[in-house]
Amino acid sequence: MHTTEKVVVLKKVLGRGYKSGSEYLFACPACDHHKKKLSINVEKDKFKCWICEYRGNSIRRVVRKYGDFKQLKEWDKYEKSFTHDLQSFQEIMNEKLFGKKEEIEPEQLIPLPSEFKTLTSKNLPITASPAMRFLSERGITKTDILRWKIGYCGTGEYEGRVVIPSFAPTGGVNYFVGRTYDNNWRKYLSPPVSKDIVFNELYIDWDSDLTIVEGVFDAIVAGNAIPILGSTISEKSKVFKEIVKNDTPIYLALDADAEKKSLFLIKQLLEYGVELYKIEIEPFSDVGEMSRDEFNKRKEKAKAVDAEAYLNHSIGLIK
Repeated sequence: MHTTEKVVVLKKVLGRGYKSGSEYLFACPACDHHKKKLSINVEKDKFKCWICEYRGNSIRRVVRKYGDFKQLKEWDKYEKSFTHDLQSFQEIMNEKLFGKKEEIEPEQLIPLPSEFKTLTSKNLPITASPAMRFLSERGITKTDILRWKIGYCGTGEYEGRVVIPSFAPTGGVNYFVGRTYDNNWRKYLSPPVSKDIVFNELYIDWDSDLTIVEGVFDAIVAGNAIPILGSTISEKSKVFKEIVKNDTPIYLALDADAEKKSLFLIKQLLEYGVELYKIEIEPFSDVGEMSRDEFNKRKEKAKAVDAEAYLNHSIGLIK
């Protein structure tokens, strides 16, 4: 057992603490309360702050979030040794998700429309003006355009649309979303290919907290975020598998009218022990309507979701 070694790492990350029964008490880095109210049970791999309710079922998340790279690697060394002869919860979940031998699927790569013109250039043609006006009205900055490599189509099948590409880990385009700026009756138009991709995976930081949103404009506001492109995320989807594999903390910020969809996703994520928070959307209809400052304020106030909170909320929706 490597409890002692793990406590040494925790003291490097959290500062001085003391033992109380089967648990260790530290100052909570989440709320910075002056008393040591972060209770950590190394044997059960659980932690909870009795002041701000910061909690979880994986102490590694605390080390990853508040420690440095060296401390995380030191923790992982003892974690692997600690579970050497046992199949960990994470391994069981991975086997359930991936099977005993995960088959490597070929990467989906597609071309952008031949009429696609980038909006990242300094000298844009006059035909780009309506697209730029539309983006500006949505609060999209030039920095956003550069980061998301946004373009537009002035002719062709995607005429009158801004086009937001998604880049696979290798750098190729694996999907794109076309949003009308020309009052087309069909607001969104996308290629007839699989949506089972991680949108813009090339730029996703799996080691930081990740926000799950509904659409691409929501994701632009949210930062390190993945849009689910209008559908939910099943446990067999690439997004879900990557979340579980990377043990990524998730902030859920789906549209205000998607409560049932949110509950389904919450249930799925909790079954795999994902650290989960829910961001309040109302009175806005979606994240895309918020300013970045407003979104960040709401993210800071997001409440942790556990099985009890999920059950209470589910009961509250029953009419």
